[in-house]
Amino acid sequence: MAVKIRLMRVGKKKQPTYRVVVADSRSPRDGRIIETIGHYGPREEPSRVTIDADRALDWLRKGAKPTESVQKLLTVSGVWGTFTAERPDPGTKLDRRGHVAGRGPARNTVKAVKATPAPAPVAAAPADATPAATDDGAAAEAATDEAATTDADATEDAGE
Repeated sequence: MAVKIRLMRVGKKKQPTYRVVVADSRSPRDGRIIETIGHYGPREEPSRVTIDADRALDWLRKGAKPTESVQKLLTVSGVWGTFTAERPDPGTKLDRRGHVAGRGPARNTVKAVKATPAPAPVAAAPADATPAATDDGAAAEAATDEAATTDADATEDAGE
């Protein structure tokens, strides 16, 4: 039996409200349902969305497929994010119980991948700054002035 999570229309004419229900995909829109898991009121400002997260997650884990509109409501309520976070990657093979296929824990572990370190970013000087105005230029000039005075002092001492 294919199970869907979909909207069931209730309310008066031109004043719709919906129930979020779990139903057999072959039953009519407002027909027989398996379980009601939430409500949606689009006419309220802001729209009212109440969904029983535990029941919705339980049905999604069992394989119930939400319709496009219900998937948006599940995203708004945060249930869809929880469900997709706990699922394995789409390319992973699953057994009939929905578990990762393979024998033993060694086949179910994720392999570590070596990460190459990113090169360190190089800070560039602003284009409009002159070399004398930067701190590095001033420090370089001061260093050369000190070196010149110590050289001159050394020659004076040597000459005496």
